[in-house]
Amino acid sequence: MRKPVEGGRQGLHRSPHHGSSVEFADYREYTPGDPPNRIDWAVYARTDRYVIRRYQEETNLRAYILLDTSQSMGFRDLGRYTKMEYASYLAAGLMYVLVSQSDAAGLTLFGETVEKAFPPTGSLDGLRPMLLALQEIRPAGRSHIHTALHRLAEQVQRRSLVILISDLLEDSAEVVRGLQHLHHNHHEIIVLQPLDAAELSLNFGGLSELRDLETGERLPVQADELREAYAQEVRKFLDEIRRGCLDCLAEYHLVDTRTPLEETFHARFGQI
Repeated sequence: MRKPVEGGRQGLHRSPHHGSSVEFADYREYTPGDPPNRIDWAVYARTDRYVIRRYQEETNLRAYILLDTSQSMGFRDLGRYTKMEYASYLAAGLMYVLVSQSDAAGLTLFGETVEKAFPPTGSLDGLRPMLLALQEIRPAGRSHIHTALHRLAEQVQRRSLVILISDLLEDSAEVVRGLQHLHHNHHEIIVLQPLDAAELSLNFGGLSELRDLETGERLPVQADELREAYAQEVRKFLDEIRRGCLDCLAEYHLVDTRTPLEETFHARFGQI
């Protein structure tokens, strides 16, 4: 976490509040009502001023994982898994890591609407229904990513960590507006975009028929003629997402589904 978080119990992360932990923060003037035993008498002896030592509290964080379950997430060509399988493994691993370090993790599954929402839990037993829900996912329908982001921003009042896992195949401007809403409410944001390498460039030639997984629309194309234009559009789309994340201080990762999961975790999430 790059910013202070607000939790309900002691944990590993810096809190915006000050208490009596071992990490010294600063001094402040003594005011009537402060416990006398918190006066720094050594400072008083040097300066004839009554001051209180303030310490930085450590706290646990609440993390909300938003997982896209739309039909496009079921795609696989060059990857080890479908995007949905890869994303589910990422979500499960992140929840386990968070709970193991005394934090709390929740899960929201969404497509056109929010399908299931599990409140954050701080125990491994509490993860069980979420892990079962991940096993039961069958990608279907379209995704309304921005709707899920706005809904979470309105519902979660405490400053938290929000992890969005989605291929982000939606109007990039709408997605960015949802992220900005979360940022405006002071949440920390991580965006993970799992994509199959076959989506980044056309790896076939000749006359082909493309089918939109979410709408079923079919389009005959001459792949060789579209290859460069397609690559340019993909770069433009990814640049828009990256800039949008940068503008709202969100951490962004493009994840290639060919990459072994353990490598993704070590490279991206060595320390949460």
